[in-house]
Amino acid sequence: MTAWHEKTAHEIRDLVRRGEVTAVEVTKSYLDRIAAVESKVDAYTQVWSDYALEQAAAVDGRVRRGEDPGQMAGVPIALKEVLCTQHGFTTCASKILEGFRSPYDATVVRKLAQAGAVFLGKVNMDEFAMGSSTENSAIKTTRNPWNLRCVPGGSSGGSAAAVAADMCAVSLGSDTGGSIRQPACLCGCVGIKPTYGRVSRYGLVAFASSLDQIGPLTKDVQDAALTLSVICGKDPLDATSADLPAPDFTQALTGDIRGLRVGMPRECFTEALGPEMREKVVTAIDVLRQQGAEVVEVSLPHSEYAIAVYYIICTAEASANLARFDGVRYGFRHPDVKDVREMYVKSKSAAFGPEVKRRIMLGTYVLSSGYYDAYYLKAQKVRRLIKEDFDRAFEQCDIIATPTSPTPAFEFGAKTADPLEMYLSDIYTISTNLATLPGISLPCGLCASGLPAAIQLMARPFDEATLLRAAHCYEQNSGIQMGKPPIA
Repeated sequence: MTAWHEKTAHEIRDLVRRGEVTAVEVTKSYLDRIAAVESKVDAYTQVWSDYALEQAAAVDGRVRRGEDPGQMAGVPIALKEVLCTQHGFTTCASKILEGFRSPYDATVVRKLAQAGAVFLGKVNMDEFAMGSSTENSAIKTTRNPWNLRCVPGGSSGGSAAAVAADMCAVSLGSDTGGSIRQPACLCGCVGIKPTYGRVSRYGLVAFASSLDQIGPLTKDVQDAALTLSVICGKDPLDATSADLPAPDFTQALTGDIRGLRVGMPRECFTEALGPEMREKVVTAIDVLRQQGAEVVEVSLPHSEYAIAVYYIICTAEASANLARFDGVRYGFRHPDVKDVREMYVKSKSAAFGPEVKRRIMLGTYVLSSGYYDAYYLKAQKVRRLIKEDFDRAFEQCDIIATPTSPTPAFEFGAKTADPLEMYLSDIYTISTNLATLPGISLPCGLCASGLPAAIQLMARPFDEATLLRAAHCYEQNSGIQMGKPPIA
């Protein structure tokens, strides 16, 4: 019997469109896989079995009638809990949104549905996308399929774990400071954060509005290109979405990178990077060199301030965005209150987790009178300097290569006692968001521990085509066989 759940999205799409397998058969295979391993991984917060089979049957009906079933025909997809959907709940893995039903679908959800995708359900995350390990979820603890004692990364940990464990063909995540790329690294899958504005944020529950971006986590680069082609494009419902055409990114996967210039930032290859991770990433860059790319050294001198800048800007924006969760209009309301003030205080105190409270308080502080200029305004100025560093670097190169994470996946509880230690998990990914660049994480082998390592590639704004071309070339020529995670 064919294990359809091991197929890539583009393989499934082609087989369904040709009528060689039905979307219902593929969906049942994935639902069986979820039933077999979900109790070990705990990636899903909601499994929509009946709804998925209904969507799959509708795709099969279009195939039988000779109609175009769409570019994602029959592809089983998991959605991060931060994306609004009319079906099921939208909780952001927070008690404060427990039981909330969205009155509308996010634009990316609507586009995927129109393209024939099948939604298997929603997957776990750090509460309101605040975290790097998915340990901040109010719902459950998701485990890394490569080692169940280790975290899957965050905040899109459920999205990455579900792809790695073959519990979906594609998942959607969101990335504010690395929340697609870092879990993709830790779980050994492909994760791409598009340029800010490339994909509509309508229906993405906001964490930090100038940094958030939706993107796919997939089994290979071709699937990333396919999914991105479907979800990108101008959206009248999102004023920040770029008025650019939605290209077919799969056409960029030519395999030819001769003459491409790859920049290695000297600040990203210091002794702070572990020797094993460094060796994996340098070897991956050598593969690009062997395929005809030119490797040059570049400098990003203000990158040392990225963590500080990020945690001022993102907390300030979170403080403003999360003010709407007040226990009045929707979500959790504390039952034991005497007046409106007590309702606000008790509802938020009981329903927000500690990391969310920490970031709201930090953000409120840096925006407060007397501190705004010293912190928030200064952070915005340094953000501009970080962006200018990248502008100068891209005068010397076409893509920039760095590690995705300083370490492979770590064990549960290893970094929860020290928030700063946890924040440093995103040290190589945060600058990409601050500079509004596209970035992709690619597996580049297994460490001695048996856990995945990854390389990150970045490109100029809206040059996802070059990014995907380089990533695909590496994937096709690396010779790395990642295999499957050691879960039954």
